[in-house]
Amino acid sequence: LGDCGVTDEGCAALASALRSNPSHLRHLNLSWNKPGESSRKLLSDLKNDPHYKLET
Repeated sequence: LGDCGVTDEGCAALASALRSNPSHLRHLNLSWNKPGESSRKLLSDLKNDPHYKLET
């Protein structure tokens, strides 16, 4: 999803979708997007949650 214009709202929706449907997703490239601080925190929390396999 790099350079797709994902905004703070899009990152929040993505984090919500990942939370409600845990997957085997290990890498999520959001480079060149514009997530806000709250979205970065949501995604960071997912990365640190042992129920998810997200590494980067």
